[in-house]
Amino acid sequence: MASLDGESRPQSSDDDFAIVARPAGGVSLQHHVLRTDVSGMPLEWIDYREAARLYHQDQIAYTCGTPIFRLYGGINARSGRRTVLEVNSIVATLGQAGNPGHLRQDYVPPLNNQTLFRRDAYLCLYCGQRFLTRELSRDHVRPFSQGGRDGWNNVVTACRRCNNFKAWRTPEQARMQLLAVPFTPTYAEYIFLKGRRVLFDQMEYLLAHFPRSSPLHRRVRDLMA
Repeated sequence: MASLDGESRPQSSDDDFAIVARPAGGVSLQHHVLRTDVSGMPLEWIDYREAARLYHQDQIAYTCGTPIFRLYGGINARSGRRTVLEVNSIVATLGQAGNPGHLRQDYVPPLNNQTLFRRDAYLCLYCGQRFLTRELSRDHVRPFSQGGRDGWNNVVTACRRCNNFKAWRTPEQARMQLLAVPFTPTYAEYIFLKGRRVLFDQMEYLLAHFPRSSPLHRRVRDLMA
């Protein structure tokens, strides 16, 4: 397939993350395929090699989205034709491979700065400005010294200036307004947060699996605009 020269990508504060339209010439092999279970629930991101393996082992139940890879194999000795495999942007697979968010009601995705910053759209939730990743930090709304925990519902993205000013205090004690309430992402939301160069059709698919009340609907639409 052709390279990504001329690809249109919305502004993002992380060079490793973007929601992108599918270029007319195709996508690069750096893009990932969204894998779902047979019911359509998102499971994980896979590369083209894993996708080709699933096709070869007849593990693909159906596909969604659009073809993004055309992989060429060997030449059939009888027909003289070369094997060509088209891989779609979204593939549903057979079997009971687990979606932990679907199987366990108490599932909590692992927390790290990368997914936290993406959850908050690279915005400091105190001053409201968007920053580069290297200029952001993890702030504990209720500090450890006051019984706070290092969990999704107690952490927000903050620029270093606001985090240093807030220090060991709560927002109320520091007289700072918290612009959004922190929340724990669902498994489908977490799959999005782990993505890198997410194609528009993959993003639309994932959005359909977000809770209707999820703040990510608006944040994602802003990135896609």
